Amino acid sequence: MRMFYVFFMMLLVFFKGCDSPASKKVGNKNGYILEPSGVFQGISLLGDSLITEVDSVSQNEQLLKLEEAEERYAEDPSLDNLIWIGRREAYLGRYDLAIRTFSKAVKEFPDAFEPLRHRGHRFISIRKFDPAIADLEKAAELMEGRPLQVEQDGIPNKLNIPLSTVQFNVWYHLGLAHYLKREWEEAIRAYEKCLEVSENDDSIVATLDWYYMALVKLGRKEEAKNLIKNVKRSMNIIENDAYHKRILMYKGELNPETLLSTDANADDQKLQYVTQGYGLGNFYLAQGDTARAKTIFENVLSTGYWSAFGYIASEMELANLKNE
Repeated sequence: MRMFYVFFMMLLVFFKGCDSPASKKVGNKNGYILEPSGVFQGISLLGDSLITEVDSVSQNEQLLKLEEAEERYAEDPSLDNLIWIGRREAYLGRYDLAIRTFSKAVKEFPDAFEPLRHRGHRFISIRKFDPAIADLEKAAELMEGRPLQVEQDGIPNKLNIPLSTVQFNVWYHLGLAHYLKREWEEAIRAYEKCLEVSENDDSIVATLDWYYMALVKLGRKEEAKNLIKNVKRSMNIIENDAYHKRILMYKGELNPETLLSTDANADDQKLQYVTQGYGLGNFYLAQGDTARAKTIFENVLSTGYWSAFGYIASEMELANLKNE
């Protein structure tokens, strides 16, 4: 229904004008009142506001896909169609709306684990790790004994082949939420489960990377080394090239500095840069080179790609270094 599209556009206009943390009025040297065009989403681990910039021109394609998702739900109010509305809202950076939609799905379909998987993911995006853990643990309970369920991609990879399952994503994000809370043992337990449902090379390297880093955090370096011994250059990697390269670096098969050969200012390479940047910074941190690690973490934050996991993890490390 076009009604929803119009409603969403009205929301964008409304948020531009409201006096909220996202659009607090500020004065410039000429005395004019400026109103930032953005929507407040949460607070970073360093105390900064997380803002989704509003740009209906560059987001037009995603807005149209959201409209299509709403139309499908109007015709068939199924769980899957409702979840797709939330996913499309999240791709627009509107995690507030996505969480609201997933909450509606949780209420209407209390025995379903899928909306809890997605809401847990988006709680991580806005740094609400405890609610994320609660959702993902509940999802794990509900999905126990169920056959693996392929999860369709909202933003397909280059081969348009979905590579993950809902079960993989539940354990993966649960491990991540614990990792970001510096709960290494709990993260490892989740990644052990995640590895059991990692059915292709992309899923395997993504899981092993975080699993490896959690082991290193605990000083279990020999165990970490053995964990990644079977990772080879010849693996069939479709989309998780960044994680693959990080593991090859841990093994000494790739020069650390080559990880940051991507352009941090190019929109299509920012995610790659952020992912590689956190891995490299953490690598130096584990070696005791805190100064170099801090510089790399700060460079990751300079990209502004605040919803990326590598960005959140870099925040976590900088906040911890600040408190030491």
